[in-house]
Amino acid sequence: MFESEFFGHVKGAFTGAHRDRIGRFQLADGGTLFLDEVGEIPLELQGKLLRVLQESEFERVGDDVTRSVDVRVIAATNRNLEQQIVDVKFREDLFYRLSVFPVDVPPLRERGEDIVQLAQYFLEQTCKDFGREALTLTRAHAAKLRAYDWPGNVRELKNVIERAVILSTGQVLRLDLSMPGVAPDAVDQAPGETHPEEVLTEKDMRELQKANIIRALNQANWKVSGKGGAAELLGVKPTTLADRIRTYKIKRPSR
Repeated sequence: MFESEFFGHVKGAFTGAHRDRIGRFQLADGGTLFLDEVGEIPLELQGKLLRVLQESEFERVGDDVTRSVDVRVIAATNRNLEQQIVDVKFREDLFYRLSVFPVDVPPLRERGEDIVQLAQYFLEQTCKDFGREALTLTRAHAAKLRAYDWPGNVRELKNVIERAVILSTGQVLRLDLSMPGVAPDAVDQAPGETHPEEVLTEKDMRELQKANIIRALNQANWKVSGKGGAAELLGVKPTTLADRIRTYKIKRPSR
């Protein structure tokens, strides 16, 4: 079925093949094909995928006609393909063929500065989509969102926010009803919080982020990258931190 999905089949090629079918590579000829979860492709099929990537040729299942295509391929996976190679579950030659221009997207737990902003965006979008009056994130919510490990990454964050909107009946977002392991009192008031229902505005979030960056820089003796640098403390790439330092016009204090 994988092979039929990629390359198509001819009528009668296998049980259930009642008509000819065009595969994804042929449909994408002259365009772009996105292969999501490429690490899940069976090992025995990876050689055929490698062939079409290298030679731009394939045959449909049950057909002996070789077809040519011109397709740009974008592949994504949440697996460690280098470890998959060691475990003989992924072909090394296919890995290097796909890794022409790799883009590493760190997990949400390593992007602490982005979590609250993403949550705010999802909250606004969900309220709009559901036709609800706008709900707000409190400072206590923000603290809990940053403290959580997010094993399900951005999809989990989006689901948590959507579920909270569905379960919230009043004006206050009930994050405790949708977020694992969060008790109502923990959401209602964070440690040291005197106004649990205080709204976290965009300006508040920017000021918090700026203050947190300065705190990290001070702890790292203003070292941005490398071991023990501020980027490592914040869980972001050095280039990302450098962009934020420029955005917030943060300068090292004169001695």
